Amino acid sequence: MDVLVFLIPVSVGLGALGLVAFFWTMKSAQYDDPQGDAARILRDDYDDNPKPD
Repeated sequence: MDVLVFLIPVSVGLGALGLVAFFWTMKSAQYDDPQGDAARILRDDYDDNPKPD
């Protein structure tokens, strides 16, 4: 039972770390347009870095 003294704070800390990572990905717009990204990778007419004129 003494191991629970260490495991409970570690598990709460890992859960908090996962929650912070989730909110960070939401704030950095990771989930804005996942279907558009999947479609753009297959198209030839879309270029991420167009050539300068």
